[in-house]
Amino acid sequence: MSAIGYYVHHHGEGHRRRAMAIAAQAPDRLTLIGTGVAALRGPFETVDLPDDRISDGGRFDGCDGTDDRPAALHYAPVHHAGVRERVRTVAAWIAETRPALMIVDVSVEMAMLARLCATPTVYVRLAGARWDEAHLDAFRGACALIAPFDRRCETLDTPGWVLEKTRYFPGLGASSIAKTQIDNVVLVAFGRGGTSASPDDLASAAAATPDRRWRVIGPVSPPAVSSANLTVDGWVDEAEDAIARGGILVGGAGDGVLSAVAAGARPFVCIAEDRPFGEQQAKARALKRAGAAVVLPAWPEPRDWPLILSRAEALETYRIASFHDPLGSSKAAAFILAQAG
Repeated sequence: MSAIGYYVHHHGEGHRRRAMAIAAQAPDRLTLIGTGVAALRGPFETVDLPDDRISDGGRFDGCDGTDDRPAALHYAPVHHAGVRERVRTVAAWIAETRPALMIVDVSVEMAMLARLCATPTVYVRLAGARWDEAHLDAFRGACALIAPFDRRCETLDTPGWVLEKTRYFPGLGASSIAKTQIDNVVLVAFGRGGTSASPDDLASAAAATPDRRWRVIGPVSPPAVSSANLTVDGWVDEAEDAIARGGILVGGAGDGVLSAVAAGARPFVCIAEDRPFGEQQAKARALKRAGAAVVLPAWPEPRDWPLILSRAEALETYRIASFHDPLGSSKAAAFILAQAG
């Protein structure tokens, strides 16, 4: 059987989770390709790529510092050794392995490279209004599109041909976890993309609700002055399990957090973060229309938190659960295998 390549973008955790979930449903068929994938473990091969970021260790903002980039590309810095080596490595792997298919999650440049190497692609579409020339070229060149979100999260201006080409696997990468108990805690979960909420915002929210325990997981530093009912744990290994057991969840509408909240069917206070193409706002609007979450435009004032948390507790959690398909990973794997032939 021919191999299937899976390019894994290094910004955000959702890309890795999706790739590993699909690979687990198609043992020994996928090769994960990307920066940092060599550390991943599962029934798959890996091809590790050098970093393509301009700054060392900083947040990836997608800016390549060029003025003459072709419209069909998003990120193409010049005179970058890492980018040159990435292209060489991927092209060499394709030439040697001759994969049946390349899954691209996500990069219009990698999609174009695979196509130039005579390899068909399945492109992973993220939510939001991604109708610029580069995205549309990647969508057109793919034999199929995968959306790791519910169709209700589509924007109203999504082109009809994009809808027809897309297969939806909501919650892809998240697993439904049996909840042995529910923690009486307000769990604030932030993804790798970061948050606009400050440590002081968290401390003020906890102080405004002294009858509740607050726990924060993700890339946030502890506040200088904290409340006795606030714990900031940073990165934790059991994030998905913690979300499944949380009394009330507070977080953005990134793929990782939203998928875990929906899989756990937990009361959700959604505060969408500013992301390219309005990705999180699109999903937050869908949650609001469905009555699936308390959706806020920004981090609220401390005095507003008691009422917000009461509203969250009154939510019918089957509504947020409808944004997750427990069979999403197996369905996506079956679809990919069918595309590979």
